[in-house]
Amino acid sequence: MSERVLEHGLDTKPEMTFTLDTTAPNVLPPDPTLRDAIPMLSRLVRDPEFLQSHVWSLLEEAERVEDWYVAYRHDDSDRSCSLQVFVWPPGSATSIHDHSSWGAFCGVVGSILEERYERADDGSLPEYARLKKLWRLEWTREDGISTVQPYDGGIHRVGNPTQEPAISVHLYGPRLGEIDGRDYDPSRDYVCDRL
Repeated sequence: MSERVLEHGLDTKPEMTFTLDTTAPNVLPPDPTLRDAIPMLSRLVRDPEFLQSHVWSLLEEAERVEDWYVAYRHDDSDRSCSLQVFVWPPGSATSIHDHSSWGAFCGVVGSILEERYERADDGSLPEYARLKKLWRLEWTREDGISTVQPYDGGIHRVGNPTQEPAISVHLYGPRLGEIDGRDYDPSRDYVCDRL
């Protein structure tokens, strides 16, 4: 079985390597699925070396910024998966959106609020989407991993509702198309592609 190695490291941080495959702890197969990614992400967010090099150092910076951002990103060379570390200052949140890939995330520091939606229309009109809120949950590392399927299978908003910084780790699969996903504006029943 061929396997891929994701190398996690920045120029200013020690380099770490995680091999991804279903038969070993930190390994995904060549064409990873969401089912393959969940156990690997679960182990990664508990790995002391990963946390030291990619998470704990972000806490001080998270107190000085106003909006969420991706502090670290590693795309596999064949673009079959992307590992991202998000920093969430107090009160920050994404717009309502979906992805053109499967995805999974785990809160590592603090609490991450996720609101999940579904379409109440049939998707037949361009740039039109009527949304219905399904649920709202706060995620911490102890709460496990939230997952989304591509497009309508994972319309959500993610953010930090607390007064303390939060950090989450995300793993995304390969895109199903050229776009990154879609952004929604329920105040206008509007949807558009996100490049």
